[in-house]
Amino acid sequence: MSITFRKIIFWPHLVSGVITGIVIGIMSLTGAAIAFETEIVDWADRDNRRVQVPSPDAPRLSVDELLARVKAANPKAQPSGVTVYPEPDSAVLVLTGRSEGVYVNPYTGEVREQGAKGWRSFFHVMEEWHRWLGAHGDNRPVGKAITGVSNAAFLFLAISGLYLWWPRKWTMKTVRPVLWFRGGLKGKARDFNWHNTIGFWALPVLIVLTASGMVISYRWASNLVFTLTGNEPPPAQGPIASAPVKVPTPPEGAKPIGLEPLFAEARKQVPAWETITVRLGGGQRPNAPQGGPQAQGAQGQGPQAQGAQGPQAQGAQGQGPGPRAQGPQGQGPGPQGPQAITLAIREQGGWPLFAAAQVSFDPFTGQVLRRETFADYNSGRKARTWLRFLHTGEALGWLGQLVAAIASLGGVLLVWTGFALSWRRFFPSRRPSATPEPETASAEPETAA
Repeated sequence: MSITFRKIIFWPHLVSGVITGIVIGIMSLTGAAIAFETEIVDWADRDNRRVQVPSPDAPRLSVDELLARVKAANPKAQPSGVTVYPEPDSAVLVLTGRSEGVYVNPYTGEVREQGAKGWRSFFHVMEEWHRWLGAHGDNRPVGKAITGVSNAAFLFLAISGLYLWWPRKWTMKTVRPVLWFRGGLKGKARDFNWHNTIGFWALPVLIVLTASGMVISYRWASNLVFTLTGNEPPPAQGPIASAPVKVPTPPEGAKPIGLEPLFAEARKQVPAWETITVRLGGGQRPNAPQGGPQAQGAQGQGPQAQGAQGPQAQGAQGQGPGPRAQGPQGQGPGPQGPQAITLAIREQGGWPLFAAAQVSFDPFTGQVLRRETFADYNSGRKARTWLRFLHTGEALGWLGQLVAAIASLGGVLLVWTGFALSWRRFFPSRRPSATPEPETASAEPETAA
């Protein structure tokens, strides 16, 4: 029997699918499950996020006062971020951990726990399985390594699957069997038809999801994006590549002015703002000399943690009501001198949808030291950021998330039909088929792994 290039591709395709299929199926299923986590949680928690507006001109408490109320309500709480929304009846979100947080009434200072506990718990479990296969503690690096390798295998399966499917001759007879599902098929012919049809429609999307997952999972792949675009890779993995903001040395005895003046200036910087977010470092008070905010994007409650939609192995996502747009850390005077406070400002109707302006302030004077938008990024950082949000579908809004979720469910079916075809190949049934299989659906069974 002659060895053709198609067979050379087919056998690694089959073997890698059999070895990693279960993990790929888990990542695909859990990725589809958390595709709309942010939207579902926001809907389920809508009552908790709303407050009664005393009057149209009612004064609001300062951001610093709201943080003080959170600490007073729970002295053990370590505020890690603040997100403010423009709607008068929206509570202010104060994060108290990576994914935990409380709502604060901006008029009364009332601290309210987040709701939708059942949904949050469900998505948390789905996320853990998607990222680490449910591993905890010291076992998480092992789970992360397995999902990373499986994501790479899925990328190979997607690319090789397209090659194996590619008709030798483009005629209606050869293409029609894989354009849509055919009725009346059983056994191998049915699995072959389903495998090819799902692959035809889903694999182009899965290639984008898994390739972007590679960039997020492996630093060499992330650095390659910068190298290919002619830019120096950042010192840390990810799209962040901004130089530190230099803060003028403050006069002796000077104290930070707090967050409220910075939020007021941020509103002027982007009048049509949608959210303003600052990240707090170390749980310190923002006006304390040794701890201040560090901006990490416009966020609130959400799924996003290393992969979210589809077979996306380990996407870098944050816990927020929208995409995370990371920014530089901001702290008070420290061992290396004062650091800027950076607020991330998302604009209504802005493009790209995930973009946020990063405005860095002098923590002692409130002076704007740097204003950076997506347009200011170098080409490597732009490409890397696009890949991060293409990975989850968020780059194209709810439509992109829907496409990613459907493709992820397609990945589950590809695993199922691939296993079924492999089983029939290695353990063929000895009973004759009651119904002959259509020739066009099984002419090349070796191409369906």
